[in-house]
Amino acid sequence: MTIEIQINRLSNELERLASYSDLPAPALSRVVFTEQDLLARSYVKQLCEEAGLVVRVDPVGNTFARWVGSDAEAPAVATGSHIDAIPNSGRFDGTVGVLGGLEAIRALQRSGFTPRRSLELVIFTSEEPTRFGLGCLGSRLMVGALDEACGTRLRDQEGRTLDEVRAGAGLVGPLSAVRRPTGSYSSFVELHIEQGPILEREQIPIGVVTAIAAPATLRVSLEGEGGHAGGVLMPGRRDALCAAAEIVLGVEAAAKSSGSIDSVATVGVCNVFPGAVNIIPSRVQLEIDVRDTDQARRDAMLHAIMDACQTLSRPRKVSAHVEILNRDAPAACDATVVEALAKACETQHLRFQRMVSRAYHDSLFMARIAPAAMLFIPCRGGVSHRPDEYASPEAIANGALVLAHALASLSQF
Repeated sequence: MTIEIQINRLSNELERLASYSDLPAPALSRVVFTEQDLLARSYVKQLCEEAGLVVRVDPVGNTFARWVGSDAEAPAVATGSHIDAIPNSGRFDGTVGVLGGLEAIRALQRSGFTPRRSLELVIFTSEEPTRFGLGCLGSRLMVGALDEACGTRLRDQEGRTLDEVRAGAGLVGPLSAVRRPTGSYSSFVELHIEQGPILEREQIPIGVVTAIAAPATLRVSLEGEGGHAGGVLMPGRRDALCAAAEIVLGVEAAAKSSGSIDSVATVGVCNVFPGAVNIIPSRVQLEIDVRDTDQARRDAMLHAIMDACQTLSRPRKVSAHVEILNRDAPAACDATVVEALAKACETQHLRFQRMVSRAYHDSLFMARIAPAAMLFIPCRGGVSHRPDEYASPEAIANGALVLAHALASLSQF
């Protein structure tokens, strides 16, 4: 069986998909359920139908494209990723796993291969947290990590609920119908750019992921007292931004003192009220991302940061309210799926490195209902979520080729 990836076709499809954007190239913005997102979904659906795949869409917009195997009743082997993109991002994050996954299936079709288990491409809804403040929305619902109440609880910046927005996109049905039971898939593999510098630096074509770090997100609301920047003397100030500045450094210190290189913590949002140069900030809201591949170590960081919010704000007579927005468990990748990926690399004489994913992906949640693993390819400079994000056609083709061989192997179990 000869499996060949059509590099030019795949590159052209990635370029066409990138054209569905609210920003001019090379920047990309494709927020879930916007006009450009819906156009992009339609394009990918068309490609899947042209490949003879059976396509269905669930009530939150997760899209499934299935190549029916000889044993249609057996749990399928799945692959996939997402196509939504944060504002001012690049065109390879998520999309390589979707269109690369589609090309892997088409390559198997062209080779004359017949899978025993069906092969299913999954395009997940809203992996990015841009619109509703929570990442991996579609996969969370698929595995039961979110309940139906999120349809009215989650709102975008305009105050529209998830249910309202999905209805506007033509999606109907209860969110409870999104749930897929454990055992729905025999395995799941996600192809993705590394979003880090290791593979490129070491000149290794493939990364086989053995563990996926999990995020916890905190929202910290600080309340001080405003006043005229010239009229309130320094000894009497209750400056919420000064307290926030100390907390930001406390977040950094918590990650650096964990004892592990896999511990990371980031303050990505700092909203200051009222935001005028001559007024003492009276309110500040921070949002903090804390990640690790080890849950106990991650949670220890989390508690250290929560304690720091109180101890650092109290001397300034600033009140601190800390809310945990999410606290997800890390995932260990399945040994059988990892070995299938490793064997596929060896078969193709491609060097690979076993590694952890410090970014989280839909695979983090799919691992709750199916044996799962990830496949990384190098990206230039380790850059992602920026317009200059780049993966070469050759790197993408290598990833799709390894994925195709792994899907073929896993489909015969």
